[in-house]
Parts: sequence; structure tokens; C-alpha cells
Amino acid sequence: MPRVLALLGLAAATCVAPAPAEAAPAGPTAVVSLGDSYIAGNAGRWRGNSDDPFGDRSGTDRAAVPNGYDPATVYGTTDGGCFRSDVAEIRRTGIPVDQALNLACSGAESPNIWRSAHGGQPLEGERPQADALAEVARSHRVQLVVLSVGGNDIGFGDILQACMTGYLTGTGSCHTAQQARVQTRFAPAMAAVDRSVKEIRAVMSGAGYAPADYHLVVQSYPSPLPRGAEMRYPESGARTYEGCPMFDADLDWARDTLMPRITDGLRAVAQANGTDFLDLSDALQGREVCSRNSHMADATHPPSATGSDWARYFNTGALQGELKESLHPNAYGQLALGRCLGRLWNAGGGSRKCRNTPGQGYDGMYLTTG
Repeated sequence: MPRVLALLGLAAATCVAPAPAEAAPAGPTAVVSLGDSYIAGNAGRWRGNSDDPFGDRSGTDRAAVPNGYDPATVYGTTDGGCFRSDVAEIRRTGIPVDQALNLACSGAESPNIWRSAHGGQPLEGERPQADALAEVARSHRVQLVVLSVGGNDIGFGDILQACMTGYLTGTGSCHTAQQARVQTRFAPAMAAVDRSVKEIRAVMSGAGYAPADYHLVVQSYPSPLPRGAEMRYPESGARTYEGCPMFDADLDWARDTLMPRITDGLRAVAQANGTDFLDLSDALQGREVCSRNSHMADATHPPSATGSDWARYFNTGALQGELKESLHPNAYGQLALGRCLGRLWNAGGGSRKCRNTPGQGYDGMYLTTG
């Protein structure tokens, strides 16, 4: 464990969780998600991607209603804020509980997880997520808590934005400059994630839970973009038009350097804290935005879980939905991630990697060890 903590740049001091203050409640059973946009359900409005700006956008827009669009049919009251979708991962696991509760919020960083009494910060008008979890833990018998956080601490969205800007403006590749940015922010980000895990443990302990009473899962991120050689468009204007404007070199760096480093860091946090770990880094392989193994939806190729992209394209002027939905798992992707989490539960936890089966829909997700 000291080597793991040193790898993360964390203090090696032992943090002992307080003894449970009371017995775990015997209310309705629940599973709970905490974290950022990837688990909140941002982009759940979309089934694949389409160039069509009208109507239901070739069947891809789940928010299409007669004479307009109503995103609240997908995001409810969180539209424009936390973007919690009706197909968010926690709601589609198949785990047999009374309630699946999504406390995650688009844009969340680690301080949005921590308890307010310990420096936690509100987001989108909502209290810190650990405070919300404390209430749930006392009113429900929580079976599982899953956490997705750290990407915004590192600035993952800003990194991709910088890379796409370099492509769109012709100013060149981004990965050298962005690698330096990651190097600066990585250790503090992972230390903050580690603190988030400890905050969750403390909340559950205070509500009367022993660690064996529930599963705590730290999960990584699926890559929304493929490698350069896996793109269905060459480096040309088509990438701009189709919502994947990045150079091959930057795509390769993001997929084979940045994403593995984030995954390894989160895995180390999970190991240091004795939690389960769900590696989602390859969950969208072959289904990413502009992958040559998937296609845009149109009149000839309607959206489908077997043929469409599983992530939302970069919305560059198509006037479809919100820019914040860009480069997140869409409805198909979220259903796939829900299957991953459900399969981890059925396997009894541990450290597992989730993959998709080429040519199959989201029911074809499977786990490998690691």
C-alpha cells in the first residue's frame, strides 16, 4: 500500500474511519451513483448521431415531440444543469433493488463530492453529493455506491477542447502542450479522488454501515474517440463536419496515453482504499464518435445499438441539443455502461474490465479480470 500511495502522490498517513455510530437501516434497498457527467447521464438524449437538423434528427433525438423538443422528457428537472438522464448507468444495471438513485451531476469535481462540513462545494444549486448520500444511507439499505470522478479535476474536457481547437483553427497538434498540463494536475487530482472515496466511507460508517455491508465501486472512463487509424474519415474537413475534429497524433495520444494514465490512477485509488474497480476504458471500442466500425444515422441507416456511434459527437454548429452533451456516452453508451456495472455486481465485485462484443448491442457487454 505505501507504494500505491506514493504513486498517487498522497500522504502515507493512515486514515482510520470512525466506528459505525448506529446499525445500518432496514429501509428500501438502493443503489446509488455519485460523480460527474459520465455517470450522471449527460448525452442520454441521443441515439447515435445524425447530420439532419430537423424533426427527430433521423430518429436520434429522444427529446423530439410534436412541433419541437422537450429535453425534460430525458433529463427531467435537471435539464441544463446536472443532466441526469432516464438511461443513466445506475438506472440500467438490472440489480434487483427497490430504488436506483442518481446523485451525480454534470461538471462535478472531487470537492463537489465531499461533505460540506469538510470543505465540500455545491454544484448547480445542489448540496455536495456526500451530504445527499448521508440522507439516503439513513433512509435506505444501500447495497452499492459507484463513483465516477477525477476527469474534471484533471481538466479532461478542456484538454479535448484545446485539441479540437488546434484542428479547427489549423494551429496544429495539441498533445505535447496538453501532456505537460496533465503532468501538473494529475497527482493533485488523484489525491482529491482518494479523499472522495474516504468521504464516502465516512458517510456510510456514520450511517451504521460496515464496509462489508455494501459495495463501493470506483470506475474509470470510456474513451469517446477512437485512435487515428480507427477513424472513418481522414484528416480533412469531414472530421469537422461530422463532429470529430482532431489530428491523428492527438487521437492516438488521448486514447493510448491520456486515458490509460487516468485509468491506472483511478485503479490505484481503488486498490489503496480496498474498493471494487470497474475499468471502462475499452467499453466503447469500435463504437466511438467517428469510428470506422459505426455510422451516422440517416434515412438509409436508422439509428441502432448495433451500428450507431455510442458517444455524442462534438456539436459544432449543428444546432442539436447542448454543447455540454458533446463527447459523452449517448443512450446506447449509457445502457452499455449500466450492463457493465450490473455484470460487476453479479460477479461479486473485484477489479474487472468491461468490453463490448463487436456487432452486438449493449446486451453484449462482458467482463474480463484486471
